[in-house]
Amino acid sequence: MGMHNYRELKIWQRSMDYVVKIYEVSANFPKEEKYGLTAQLRSCAVSVPSNISEGAGRGTNKQFKRFLEISMGSINEAQTQIELAFRVNYLTKEIYESLIDEALQIYKMILAFYNTLKGEE
Repeated sequence: MGMHNYRELKIWQRSMDYVVKIYEVSANFPKEEKYGLTAQLRSCAVSVPSNISEGAGRGTNKQFKRFLEISMGSINEAQTQIELAFRVNYLTKEIYESLIDEALQIYKMILAFYNTLKGEE
């Protein structure tokens, strides 16, 4: 099967909104983090919708599922970066909890979608 329109996928839409939030929040990180935590967090957040869109353009659901696995890994990585940002006092508890909660929701959505795809060759 394969070849999904990624723009119509709720997982892509919601993860794109998440990237915007990450960019907004990380804009307030200290300047010395520009090439450190800021770049790392933004990179793994951007990876989520990027891998969804790349996988959607693949020829088979098996290939798409591999990219969804990468997206799930990236959203988990983002949670680690967010946790670190909170621990070093770059994020308030409220923002931290909001970002973690949204990351968990996105992960669950990707996993649910992943489980609907047949893994044919």
